[in-house]
Amino acid sequence: MDEAGFLALANATLADMMERLDAAVGNVMDIDLQDGVLTIEIDDGGQYVVNKQAPMQQIWVSSPVSGAGHFDYDREREAWINSRSGAELMNLLAAEISSAAGQPSGLEPFETQ
Repeated sequence: MDEAGFLALANATLADMMERLDAAVGNVMDIDLQDGVLTIEIDDGGQYVVNKQAPMQQIWVSSPVSGAGHFDYDREREAWINSRSGAELMNLLAAEISSAAGQPSGLEPFETQ
């Protein structure tokens, strides 16, 4: 994938995540997307940071639950996949954020655009 294609896909993913999370858990979490960095703050002080890394063509996540993760886009699965564990980004965040919020995160099921 060329850089323009990566940036379009990553930006669309982050924007879609922002919309879904804000609609589903925005009443219990602070969710912000600024300059390509999605920040999700939970009430206990924990914070998720999701951002794109154009040189690596990855989405990076910092999670207070699972730690750091680097996700590559898999065209066949149409999903962002953890480069080490094989976990899908949306499934991981859906489970963790739903647990932290005590309600569905809005990321289930996720379809990339």
